[in-house]
Amino acid sequence: MTRHALLPHAPCRPCLRPAVAPITTAGALLAALLAPGCGGGGAGADARGGIDADPSAVADASMGGGADAAGALCAGAGLLFCEDFEQLPLGPASSTTWRTEASAGELSIDATHARGARALRVTTTGNGRGRLLVDGLAPAGDALFGVAHLWVTAFPTAPAYAHFTLVELAGAGDGTLVRPVGGQQAPASGADPTGAFWGVGSDGGPTGDWTDWRRSAPAQAGRWVCVEFELVSSTAEVHVWLDGEAQPDLDVSRTRHGGNPVDLVLPAVDRAWFGWWLYQANPTPGTFEVWLDDLALGPTRLGCQ
Repeated sequence: MTRHALLPHAPCRPCLRPAVAPITTAGALLAALLAPGCGGGGAGADARGGIDADPSAVADASMGGGADAAGALCAGAGLLFCEDFEQLPLGPASSTTWRTEASAGELSIDATHARGARALRVTTTGNGRGRLLVDGLAPAGDALFGVAHLWVTAFPTAPAYAHFTLVELAGAGDGTLVRPVGGQQAPASGADPTGAFWGVGSDGGPTGDWTDWRRSAPAQAGRWVCVEFELVSSTAEVHVWLDGEAQPDLDVSRTRHGGNPVDLVLPAVDRAWFGWWLYQANPTPGTFEVWLDDLALGPTRLGCQ
């Protein structure tokens, strides 16, 4: 079954709650109700807050540990890049450690959806784009890991096979761009409904323009999703985790990918971008709104804090 479409486009841990003593007073009950919940995306659905959680806060708390978790992520040793947006002022996105680029899009620091106090908001119109670009990366080993926490208001429902990218890496080599975080809209097929699905992709190199989407990995809007990835240079492998769960269906390698029948060769990564880019014109919906938070790249798996 074909898993991609070559369409023209613009140039292009488990949550461990501390033991608690029995609640014996009204004051203790109030304190318990106000205590922060156990976040963490690594455990999947069970880690997204209990039935006691305030319904209005559950969606933003999903996969989140708040500012403390964000700070812990960026305090990790050996990171090549980390951004939690907590120290940046609200308003137009700007930093001394990264730059922005947009076409029919805007980037801002916003508090509407954030795992801490603020996050990066990207808004685009049509097949516009908004990107946070990181330069000067120098991975030392064979493996490069990354993580991005994403809140997408809506994924494209048209045109058929519209594809999108949220993370891309590039560097010296044969021109291959690696898109470990992205996906594609797919029409209904038999009993399979239409929808948007996650898939690793590429463009610019000998394997061509492809997105190896899988129906086993539906892209869910309206909540935080933690996406982790690993690139292994020697074998051209790309691995993906969603909310801490491995997604072997999304794995690609030198000879298993969605492009032309030639070997995939990963670039010597020296730059990356995080954001939103939908490639097809006149999509539905006509505008897109995405929040990104707690972004990092490093030599070991970073997890969903």
